[in-house]
Amino acid sequence: MKIGVLDSGIGGLTVLHEMLKVLPQEDYIFYADTQHVPYGEKPKDEVRQYIFEAVDYLAAQDIKALVIACNTATSIAVNDLRQAYDFPILGIEPAVKPAVQNSMIKRKKVLVFATTLTLQEEKFQNLVRSIDTADIVESLALPGLVQLAEKRQFAEEEVQSYLEQALSGLDPNQYGTIVLGCTHFPYFREHLHHFFPEEVDIIDGGEGTARNLYRILQEHSSIGEGTGKIMYVESGKVIHEAEQLEAYHQLLVRLSSPSPFRSS
Repeated sequence: MKIGVLDSGIGGLTVLHEMLKVLPQEDYIFYADTQHVPYGEKPKDEVRQYIFEAVDYLAAQDIKALVIACNTATSIAVNDLRQAYDFPILGIEPAVKPAVQNSMIKRKKVLVFATTLTLQEEKFQNLVRSIDTADIVESLALPGLVQLAEKRQFAEEEVQSYLEQALSGLDPNQYGTIVLGCTHFPYFREHLHHFFPEEVDIIDGGEGTARNLYRILQEHSSIGEGTGKIMYVESGKVIHEAEQLEAYHQLLVRLSSPSPFRSS
């Protein structure tokens, strides 16, 4: 039985990358809803429909667990999904709690980057309210990074141009921790480091999600039943073409490289 991984596009590969480190002896289905990417700038009800269509497909593949590797999809639908399906479903959320703990020690603010829809959702707002007792959390939507990732545009000039404009109103010295609240954003970690002092930490929720998945599979006594094979699906279509499969492989390699973001 496989583990399903769902995202609107390639962002979920950043979570799958962490899962492969923790659970290399599993088989995976990576479902990228490329027909409807990006989720984060679309109406909530529309996105919910896309999510359930994708999960219906994955459920038919007899998966043993599902990771919603998308902050927007998690905030919109994870509770409803858990009521509708009988396999374990894990979501991902912005790593606000460790960021606040970290920045309190530094006496600095937290800055959460995410999609517009994630930041608007009650789930995110409740998370911040429950943790941010010192009122140090700020947020900013960076939808352009999702578009750049989906176009495989990682060249420094293109990304830096977008970030210069998007971050122009910020004082980078105010922040102690940056939270990457969209799974597409870790592709641009090194680019973001250029805009903030060296001591600013940039974190995301991928590693914690992978550890949580390991714990849940352990509880169900279903760890290590595969060979590390990954099946890629784009909006219900299984990818067989060698060129497309190699493109997905190279995206995972990019995440493993010491400085993978310097060139296109």
